[in-house]
Amino acid sequence: MQTRRDFLSMSLAGLALPSLGARLHAQQINGVATGAQTYSFRDLPRGASGDAVDSLIKAFKDIGLTECELWAPQLEPQFDAPDRGDTSQAADRARASAREQTRAWRLSTPLDHFRAARKSFDAAGIRIYAFNYSPNATYSDAEIDRGFEMAKALGADIITASTTLDVAKRIKPFAEKHQMIVAMHNHSNVKDPNEFATPESFAAALAMSKLFRVNLDIGHFTAANFDPIAFLRQHHASVTNLHLKDRRRNQGDNVPWGEGDTPIREVLQLLKNEKWPIRAYIEYEYRGQGSPIDEVKRCHAFVKAALS
Repeated sequence: MQTRRDFLSMSLAGLALPSLGARLHAQQINGVATGAQTYSFRDLPRGASGDAVDSLIKAFKDIGLTECELWAPQLEPQFDAPDRGDTSQAADRARASAREQTRAWRLSTPLDHFRAARKSFDAAGIRIYAFNYSPNATYSDAEIDRGFEMAKALGADIITASTTLDVAKRIKPFAEKHQMIVAMHNHSNVKDPNEFATPESFAAALAMSKLFRVNLDIGHFTAANFDPIAFLRQHHASVTNLHLKDRRRNQGDNVPWGEGDTPIREVLQLLKNEKWPIRAYIEYEYRGQGSPIDEVKRCHAFVKAALS
């Protein structure tokens, strides 16, 4: 009789990653490729052009990081929309208008906008390995397709996506059209089977397409009461990159690194010892005492110490 473990092994096995020659662009700490998710710097100011490219580059250079997973909203203008707490009809109309402006911007902005961003990162010695573009149910097919075009213009090797299983089905034909890896990012909502949160949800996505992979957030995985070390031992061939953060079990909060239940040190040591080509990216989400740059520096020091 086939067990759940047998099913997961069959679903996740045999999906070797493509050549990761670009891994050499990442900062190597005792053989582990490291970098950061630019969402870590979501509170930094935007430039006159409306994007956060200059602020991101300065932050990475200040910290000494050379590779990133680039969060798509930091390349987009911010259209005014009321807070979700405002449930008035006027607020709903304003949010709908902002959503349509964002859609129009994505579909009409020349790809040279993204090529220019790539040139700026390249000139600073920072590699864009992944483009974090996360379609949801409101995305048109044209928007999904456009995300792949953006990723290619940025020089990204892969797309990472915080999405859902039903939307992943819509992403599949575009991944296959562009022949580009899409790595699904997990959160910790285990109550909704449509969310990426459990090993089973990853298995379901990986069964959809040979181009689907896993962007494992070890903090969220721990908060959902799963074991990232056990998952990596069994499914490392299907994991492109990790998000490093510290959360407590049982849906606990994000906390400063070392204060939660996430086995960050042990995971990093596992990557080091097994020599798997999996990137380890800092994602700063806890409420720190300093600036985002200060806090990511602390996280970076933690990574260095863990890999020493």
